[in-house]
Amino acid sequence: MEKAIIGGTGVYDVAEKVSQKTINTKYGKVDIDVVTIEGENVAFLARHGKGHGVPPHLVNYRANIMALKHIGVKYIYATAAVGSLNENYAPGEVVVLKDFIDFTKVRPFTFFEGEDGVVRHVDMSDPYCSNLREKFYKAAQKEGLSIKGDAVYVCTEGPRFETASEIKAYKMLGADVVGMTNVPEVVLAKELGICYVAVGIVTNWATGMAVNSKGHISLREITSAIEVNKEKVIKTFIRVFLEEKLDQDHCHCSNSVIEL
Repeated sequence: MEKAIIGGTGVYDVAEKVSQKTINTKYGKVDIDVVTIEGENVAFLARHGKGHGVPPHLVNYRANIMALKHIGVKYIYATAAVGSLNENYAPGEVVVLKDFIDFTKVRPFTFFEGEDGVVRHVDMSDPYCSNLREKFYKAAQKEGLSIKGDAVYVCTEGPRFETASEIKAYKMLGADVVGMTNVPEVVLAKELGICYVAVGIVTNWATGMAVNSKGHISLREITSAIEVNKEKVIKTFIRVFLEEKLDQDHCHCSNSVIEL
């Protein structure tokens, strides 16, 4: 099973059949749903658990990505709820992540612990697979999904939201959107040679943004914004998986690890 989706519960709306797998890894157990669509099996992993009960700083990212590797996954599309630091990216709109800035603090962030006496590094010049990103853009046109643009993602530890001063600093560093889940997920996928792309659904204006006249973030604002484009994003993922011939010959995801 080479294809997987992380996040985005709308995948069940188009499934013909759903079965469950529990995968044991050295980092812990992971529950994965195998969703059959037009005869194609796609792995679906709920990042925060099926009941959305695991906070972002406690998600077992290493177990999740290793479990997908164990079942043969080579291509991952993921959704990410993001706050906007960019006045051009409003709540409800969709962006495709192109780079990230990491401000997490205490998460296990690598598989490379030097246990075998080998020092490994991973190239981050193209963290989000350029090939899968291009295919997503093309499929989005067919699906009628409007993409506002590319975005630099800043990942914070959570679970608290950021202060206005933090957002101001992140914006000065070049970030467009902010979230709590994409790092180390994207890094771990790259370490295992998996093509990975994340699509951000803007849920709210980040704290202190002048365009946010309310001055605070409401639960209603977050949930309603996610629903607007979630279905189309998931359908676009599925369109790529069903209609495109995927390979790892047109990107560097499978050979990004450097051994010293």
